[in-house]
Amino acid sequence: MITEANIEETVKDLFRDIQFTAQPSGLYDPLRYMISIGGKRIRPRLCLTAYALYKDAFADGVCDAATALEVFHSFTLIHDDIMDNAPIRRGVDTVWKKWDANTAVLSGDVMCLDSYCRLASVRPDVLPSALKLFNVMTVGVCEGQQFDMDFESLQQVPMEDYIKMIGLKTSILIATSAKLGALVAGAPERDCDLLFNFGFNLGLAFQIEDDYLDTFGDVKVFGKAIGGDILNNKKTWLMIRAMELDADAMKKAMAMPSGSPEADAAKIAHVTQLYRSLGVDAMAKEEIQRYYREAMAQVEQLSVSSLKKEYLARYAAKLVGRSK
Repeated sequence: MITEANIEETVKDLFRDIQFTAQPSGLYDPLRYMISIGGKRIRPRLCLTAYALYKDAFADGVCDAATALEVFHSFTLIHDDIMDNAPIRRGVDTVWKKWDANTAVLSGDVMCLDSYCRLASVRPDVLPSALKLFNVMTVGVCEGQQFDMDFESLQQVPMEDYIKMIGLKTSILIATSAKLGALVAGAPERDCDLLFNFGFNLGLAFQIEDDYLDTFGDVKVFGKAIGGDILNNKKTWLMIRAMELDADAMKKAMAMPSGSPEADAAKIAHVTQLYRSLGVDAMAKEEIQRYYREAMAQVEQLSVSSLKKEYLARYAAKLVGRSK
């Protein structure tokens, strides 16, 4: 039986020993750099966890599939950082900042292709289905990113549109991670779909919690400055719900100046207090739990033992109950 300790150790091994093409170094060094700066590895971990529900040892190319998911995720971050003009990720320079934007675009492109090369190692009988799943995910992530950029020019975004956007940009990759592991393991089709739904709902909870932590998290634990979304007037779950409850107050808050330490602190404090007075903080926590419960409802229907279901329960609790 594959244990959770086996999964953790395998994930560490995969990204400690990962290899990319050596030359030209100007193309592939950014890939090595991007993987080396770390991350939560939540997608490969979920892929391997889903596989472990049905198999007793890692085989069938599932480790390559898990690696492909993380490589693909890293590619999206390289391109996101260019589009967001973000100079820092995980406490270090982003790829475009360390090299330049042209290098980051090209290295991101080859990183995306590298993920497909790794995925091709899954066992031949499931490869067509795995590729179809991966393709749908890839298109979905791009669509979600476009919606997110479109929102930047809008003063108000319907919550329904926001949920659709994070479903594409965030949830679909987590959902694909769960389904891909089960697919490679030869799980029943119904279980594969249940695991996709599990990952999708968990991804929604994960993103809303990320929105919450950006305002209400502990900077020492969260790992980055609190209030960045507020300063950027980013359309988060919190902002959209506050706009629904008191549009006039929220529009005035968004119009507050920023750019100096004093102005930034004043805007963050004002919006944070507005969220609290409207009860948006408590609403966000309840919404996180609602999607978490829906995710766990999918797990209960799986055709695996209660012991195996606990793998997913503990994974979900760690992901949603995080503080960073």
